Amino acid sequence: MTARIPPLASPYPPEVAPVLRRMMPPGEEPIGLFRTYAHNVRLTEALHAWGTYQLSRQLSLGLRDREIVIDRTCALCGCEYEWSVHIARFAPRAGLTATQVGSLTHGTSTDACWTAERDRLLIEATDALHTHQDIDDALWERLAAEFSPEQLLDLLMLCGWYHAISFTARATRLPLEPGAPQFGDVAPPARRTP
Repeated sequence: MTARIPPLASPYPPEVAPVLRRMMPPGEEPIGLFRTYAHNVRLTEALHAWGTYQLSRQLSLGLRDREIVIDRTCALCGCEYEWSVHIARFAPRAGLTATQVGSLTHGTSTDACWTAERDRLLIEATDALHTHQDIDDALWERLAAEFSPEQLLDLLMLCGWYHAISFTARATRLPLEPGAPQFGDVAPPARRTP
């Protein structure tokens, strides 16, 4: 696949290089998504500020909660690029098993691998936001019993943010990072038996 807006390649323009350096851990090359955004340096700076919050400990949702929402959102959007970045980089640290990754990619909140109500609620909320752009009263009541108002606001914005990231990666036809996992690499989950 050829990118419609090819990611910038090193050496980067002087106004872009420091922004890209801040977006990655020391010594790591910037990923293709960041190098794509770098065609618009003001946008890249703004995205970095927001993305830093979304991926930091300032976010009121923990790492596992965050990654369930991100992985599910990217899978629902068909955004293999961003899904693969998060599966490779964060899924193991978030304690997501291979079966749970398969479920986030191909399954539902009722799959047997989801034993915690909190995990199921995050998937249901992400699915509702993706499908209906809303959360009905019954689901909201269940969410409000588990999550604080601060966490609910972070959940809503996190889901929306990764829709925007998915739109960019898909519409620009951004190729996967080298060695990145693909949707087909993860097995669909076993269904819960009644």
